[in-house]
Amino acid sequence: MSKSLISAFEIEKTNETNIMINDYDIFPDKDLLEKLRNKIIENVIDKKIPNDINLKDYINDEIDKSIEGYDLTNLERSHIFNMIEDEINGKGPLGELLNDKDITEIMVNGPEDIYIEIDGRIIKDDSVSFINDEHIIRTVQRLIQPLGRTIDNTNPMIDSRLADGSRINAIIPPLSVKGPVVTIRKFKDEMVSIDELLRIGTLTPYMARFLSACVKGKLNIIVCGGTGSGKTTLLNILSGFIEDYERIITIEDAAELRLHQSHVISLETKTVNYEVGNEVTIRDLVRNALRMRPDRIIVGECRGKEAFDMLQAMNTGHDGSLTTLHANGVIDALNRLETMVLLSGLEIPIKAIREYIENAIDLVVNIERMPDGKRKITNISEIVGFNNDEIKLETIFEFKQQGLTENGEVRGEFILHKRTPLVYNKIINRGIKDIEDMFKK
Repeated sequence: MSKSLISAFEIEKTNETNIMINDYDIFPDKDLLEKLRNKIIENVIDKKIPNDINLKDYINDEIDKSIEGYDLTNLERSHIFNMIEDEINGKGPLGELLNDKDITEIMVNGPEDIYIEIDGRIIKDDSVSFINDEHIIRTVQRLIQPLGRTIDNTNPMIDSRLADGSRINAIIPPLSVKGPVVTIRKFKDEMVSIDELLRIGTLTPYMARFLSACVKGKLNIIVCGGTGSGKTTLLNILSGFIEDYERIITIEDAAELRLHQSHVISLETKTVNYEVGNEVTIRDLVRNALRMRPDRIIVGECRGKEAFDMLQAMNTGHDGSLTTLHANGVIDALNRLETMVLLSGLEIPIKAIREYIENAIDLVVNIERMPDGKRKITNISEIVGFNNDEIKLETIFEFKQQGLTENGEVRGEFILHKRTPLVYNKIINRGIKDIEDMFKK
């Protein structure tokens, strides 16, 4: 007797051919469906499929051979077909997650321990699973194979960019004690615009106009924030304010910035592979960029020895440079910058380092992911000199949280401090008049 996994009534009710993430809940016997999927995967995974074979026919033949004794509905068969197709094409169980535009991050902690990020919130996804740890590793290998990379016991860590621009990080035993762990930051087809940030309340129109004027006025700007706070998104938006005629050089570990200007040179680091040496670091690229006649240098993230070279560029006529730092606030950002300069190996007194930073940096912008998952620019401050040998910051804009609503949304207000910032004159002297009404009184 054949066994049906879902009733004809459910088929008529759903009438779908492609199963999305949440639709997996309509299957009453998920364990059996998963068992059939795993059986087919084991049959096809190591087979070399001839180029002259129609992939659709091949998958259907494999399904027919593997489900004998079960009377699959069209919906169930379509679901299994999609999973096998993803497996053959190299995406494995991650196919549906990679195709879902609402998902911004995918985190695989184990075969059945998978999390996703949607709208800034991390949730567990029970609709997707792997057969075992080997299945996870095999999927990663297929994803990175077109990049000429590999992951195995001798090369147990990978950080790279997939063909669609998504960034993948994977670490496997012996470095990962629990088993293989995979993190994929999805590549967005359309980068967020300043209008979108205004719509969702990340900043105010005054703040947007001020930041635009700061970029056009060639201030040196640091964007800081915690993990997942939106630093790269904000950096990309600020970079969009640069004039089209300028020569821009971007430097990143994995190219995420997408600028609309016509004269953009994108540089990307080369990490060490256990089989191939010759690492090229952010610091190497910053030094090289200085010889490429840049009008602007944009570093995706400063986190090491390159900080000194970046400051050197800012101090030697390369105004309007932009970068991000991982830090929990504007003061912490400057403290981290000091530490990174010390890591450069140069024997420089701390006072000299602070003077170097004070001369180089004009503005520090902090962005945070709030408790409700939304991002807000919580502080825009300028460096105004020293106070007892400590770098002094003055706040221009800030967001003050006032609590949470009954729905858990953050309440608060943006404040423009009643003072004329020192950078105002720098901006005005470059012919940028957009902010006169904010500060001239």
